[in-house]
Amino acid sequence: MSKIIVEIVPKPEILDPQGKAVAGVLHRLGHTEVTDVRIGKRFEVSVDGPITEETLSAISEIAADVFSNPVIEDVVSVRIADEAEA
Repeated sequence: MSKIIVEIVPKPEILDPQGKAVAGVLHRLGHTEVTDVRIGKRFEVSVDGPITEETLSAISEIAADVFSNPVIEDVVSVRIADEAEA
C-alpha cells in the first residue's frame, strides 16, 4: 500500500492563535531565534497500487475540496511519503 502526505496551513492573513501561543512558549523557554509558528494539518492517505500523476492529481483535488477550507487554508504540499514515513 502506498501513502501520500497532504499538508495544509492557515492562509498568511488568517490569525493562528495556537501558533502564536506556541511561539510565545518557545520565547519563554529561551528559543528567541523563532520568529513565528503556524500550525496546520497533516493527512496521510493510503492508496492501492503505485502512485501515478493521476493519483496525485486526484488527491490534490480531494485536499482542496474536502480536507481544507479554501477560504482560510492553503494546501501547501501533496507528496509521496518517503520510506521513513511509510
